[in-house]
Amino acid sequence: MNIIQTIIIAVVEGLTEFLPVSSTGHMILTQALLGVQSDEFIKMFTVNIQFGAILSVIVLYWKRFIKLNPIKIFEKPENKNLTFFKKIIFYTKRFLEKFNFYKILFIAFLPAAVLGFIFNDYIDSLLESVRVVAIMLVIGGVFMLFVDKWFNKPSENQEIDWLRALKIGFCQCIAMIPGVSRSMATIVGGMSTKLTRKNAAEFSFFLAVPTMAAASGYSLFKLLRTDAGLKLFTEHWSELLIGNIVAFVVAMAAIKFFIDFLTKFGFKIFGWYRIIVGVLILILLLCGVNLNIL
Repeated sequence: MNIIQTIIIAVVEGLTEFLPVSSTGHMILTQALLGVQSDEFIKMFTVNIQFGAILSVIVLYWKRFIKLNPIKIFEKPENKNLTFFKKIIFYTKRFLEKFNFYKILFIAFLPAAVLGFIFNDYIDSLLESVRVVAIMLVIGGVFMLFVDKWFNKPSENQEIDWLRALKIGFCQCIAMIPGVSRSMATIVGGMSTKLTRKNAAEFSFFLAVPTMAAASGYSLFKLLRTDAGLKLFTEHWSELLIGNIVAFVVAMAAIKFFIDFLTKFGFKIFGWYRIIVGVLILILLLCGVNLNIL
């Protein structure tokens, strides 16, 4: 994989990671169109450059991630007559309130972490199938044509509690199938619990941070634990660095665009896009065009 191919794949990742069109699917298709042959490094690369994309979320929403003030946790309560045990309860409650954002993210992240670990090898095998990507693009596209009609009924309560987070977390697991779109699964999951489109999209971005960080870290670990993998990494570390930087910059712009667009227009245009792309790929495969990346 040369530098031009690296940049193109990273641009595709940055553009599609937070859009409901399947970033993994688009990167697999891009690899096939560019003629990039799959090996252990390429598999790791397509997962690991998601790290650059998640950094864009942390930068854009840094106040949500770095809003904790440890000093305030230990400020004395207004009621100075509390007993020792009541003080313990008071400080414990304040501590949990301050870290509630991370607790909710962890609960939502847990289903994908467990199932991803159990079915890792099977998921890796699906990452090489262009046909699976195309079929899931079409199925997901048809589903998205009706999402706004089915789920766009937000409630007044927009607080994400542990039960809402867990439901969204299980929806995220569907995105282990290439072509489904993690963004689509989690946003629709949030809307199914009566979150607004904007709040569901923002929580999807937040949930991407632990999910993609774990996936990126694990893929890098798997590569580096063997001598052959370590050699591949030392030979191609510059592509990995460039890919993450490009994905970070492009994802910053994509997030800003997506929030405004989704709030105003909904999912339908993304549904039609997925259907058109998926059908075109299936037609090419039926005509004998080689899009395999094996």
